[in-house]
Amino acid sequence: MDFDACLEAVLGHEGDYVDSPADPGGETRFGITAAVARAAGYTGDMRALPASLARDIYRRQYWDALDADALPAVLRYCMFDAAVNSGVGQAVRWLQHALGVRADGVLGPVTLSALQAADPLSIKSRLVAQRLRFMTTLPHWQTFSRGWSRRIADLLER
Repeated sequence: MDFDACLEAVLGHEGDYVDSPADPGGETRFGITAAVARAAGYTGDMRALPASLARDIYRRQYWDALDADALPAVLRYCMFDAAVNSGVGQAVRWLQHALGVRADGVLGPVTLSALQAADPLSIKSRLVAQRLRFMTTLPHWQTFSRGWSRRIADLLER
């Protein structure tokens, strides 16, 4: 999958404007939190966050930060979605655990070499399993488990 296809899939789960009191991320639009939007220089009302800015943030802070174009195609959406939800460093650590290399959160030459030698589908399964296991430990699992479970199912099907 390329960036546009992965972004479309992520946005399908994130939706438009949300301000759920149960969500510790607070107010979001297109899945971009107010804190992330502010850090990117946005000063307006979150309900009016431009889709183009959200796209730029997703590209720069998640896709490019992962160097997702260098990943096997079967892992791109999985890694991008994990980075969006849990941060780039955590997504890389899940990948490193799945590969059996030191989990330092840096997608460097050791990780990339191990990735080239591995079966991407097997790595994807292990990565998604770790992520689901992690999600079930979050304090908001009871509140958001249905949506998060659908999101994980989507990852497995793509």
